[in-house]
Amino acid sequence: MNPDLIILFVGEIVIILVLYRFVLRQWVVAEWEAKFEERDWLVSNLEPVIDEIDDRMHEKLQSFQDSFFGSVGAMTKKAQELDPMNNMRKAAADGNWTSMLVEYAANKAGIGGLLHSGSEKTAEKQPKIALTTHIPKPIKDLIKL
Repeated sequence: MNPDLIILFVGEIVIILVLYRFVLRQWVVAEWEAKFEERDWLVSNLEPVIDEIDDRMHEKLQSFQDSFFGSVGAMTKKAQELDPMNNMRKAAADGNWTSMLVEYAANKAGIGGLLHSGSEKTAEKQPKIALTTHIPKPIKDLIKL
């Protein structure tokens, strides 16, 4: 190593440190103090970012609110289906006395919501799928000489 290069390198570092200590530090402090005295400079610089965050949060909140109220509606519907008196009302409307007696006994036993209701929704028509079977041909038919 050349000793002149080492002296120059150390000299450059000393100059940078002296400049930072006596010149640059006061300049940086003066700039930041001016920015702090200026009113709402940070908000004005970050306004596009704040608007973007506000829009995204509004969209997320709206989607959560929609899904939450949808799940509450589904939960309420299922809770109404589990009402022990629901099946009894249906049986009374149909005039089915045996189902009414069974529902009454089940409600007294505390298992009214667990009984299967007779009106189950099923599909009226099932789609017919024609299964085509591929019968392999004999080898003789494939190769004709």
